[in-house]
Amino acid sequence: MNIHEQINYVEIPAKNIAASKTFFTKVFGFAFEDYGAEYTAFTGAGIKGGFYKADVSASTNNGSVLLVFYSNNLLETKAKIEDAGGSIIKPLFAFPGGRRFHFSDPNENEYAVWSDID
Repeated sequence: MNIHEQINYVEIPAKNIAASKTFFTKVFGFAFEDYGAEYTAFTGAGIKGGFYKADVSASTNNGSVLLVFYSNNLLETKAKIEDAGGSIIKPLFAFPGGRRFHFSDPNENEYAVWSDID
């Protein structure tokens, strides 16, 4: 459903769109629809979005927005990310309200996963 003046869609750079599709399907269960060789849209993520072909990556070190996933089991999600070829770039740490870690996908884009469950 489209809601007036609410965030509706997110687009993420990808050096290798096929790697993005494989990774996010395996770890988070995203579904994809291709729009040519340089764009794929995803659903099943809590927000709709897409990956576009680019030679850059998104990182908080270069001022990028950080997309944050929620997990009921951080260690299980962390293991799925590592098994699918992701890298943990900030180990698990506590913050007011919970714990989280940061990871990069196979395209070196940075994300975080958090939980309020111990």
